[in-house]
Amino acid sequence: MPKNISDFESKPIKYVFTDIDDTLTHKGKLYPEAYESLWKLFAAGIKVIPVTGRPAGWCEMILRFWPVEAVIGENGGFYFIFDHNKKVKRHFFNTEEERKLNRDKLINIQNEILKKIPGASVASDQFTRLMDLAIDFCEDVPALPKSEVESIVDIFKNHGAQAKVSSIHVNGWFGDYNKVKMIKEFCKTELNADFSSINSNAVFVGDSPNDQESFEAFEHSIGVKNIDTFLPDLSHPPCWIANFDGGKGFSEITNKILTAV
Repeated sequence: MPKNISDFESKPIKYVFTDIDDTLTHKGKLYPEAYESLWKLFAAGIKVIPVTGRPAGWCEMILRFWPVEAVIGENGGFYFIFDHNKKVKRHFFNTEEERKLNRDKLINIQNEILKKIPGASVASDQFTRLMDLAIDFCEDVPALPKSEVESIVDIFKNHGAQAKVSSIHVNGWFGDYNKVKMIKEFCKTELNADFSSINSNAVFVGDSPNDQESFEAFEHSIGVKNIDTFLPDLSHPPCWIANFDGGKGFSEITNKILTAV
């Protein structure tokens, strides 16, 4: 069972990899304490890398406006970072040609899901996505039962696509990538280090089933309190859990991290 965040002890943390929705946010909003926490980490010299299922368009904005080192988006489909010339460098898992072919296949899946799963909807941010298809099951639509969410996952997988469940969407894509694989690629390419060499000085913070590969990979994995909802479904829960949901939990985690700096 995960321990309470009060028991968290570590070497000084240099990197914070964090989910966004329902980890930094609460009920769809980024509250002051969470945003202030990002600036506290930045001021302490700790590099923050959001790792999210949100789309490329959002990641572009986040990189430019938030105090972050880089952004890994669409569940590991790419990362964006400023290069030495202060221009945005975009690193994708798939080639442009592969992305075009995959978009056509995802349209077929979309049509099938909308036909077979009443109440499901294409996510409102889909128009800014480059890699995947996001199906909304509770963000802008009445929450679907768990069985219907599982049916959406099955449709993706029946077409040979990957599918992951977040706190609001089912994200599906073609390609052998996920959040952890792109985190490792980011470390190798941008930090000139193997993930294993930075792991003891890094933290991952998340809240939902699509974070469990990261919970497993990181020595220091922490869930905000609302992860409790999903614990029965997780093969790999976080090592620690905060006392508060969403952004308040992230703020609590930040304060704990800063005591070790």
